[in-house]
Amino acid sequence: ATYKGTLTNFKNGAPTEVRGELTLHGVTKPVTLQINQFLCKPNPMTKKEVCGADASGTFNRADFGISYGDKYGFKMDVKLAIQVEAIRAG
Repeated sequence: ATYKGTLTNFKNGAPTEVRGELTLHGVTKPVTLQINQFLCKPNPMTKKEVCGADASGTFNRADFGISYGDKYGFKMDVKLAIQVEAIRAG
């Protein structure tokens, strides 16, 4: 599975949403993630700014051809949670 997104909404200089595409089982669909936490701080050793984020969203797995369990009553909605840490370039 891969997710490629772009930060789209900001509040007080911090991103609040990522709009992107999730590819799963060879199927690509748009999925929007809400950023729950976002923080940037200077790394005490390298002095470079490091940013971390926690984002989540839901998607219907049947949209990606994964419908096993549907006829037994399993929910098709899946929560996607992503945590990321990155060093700011520049």
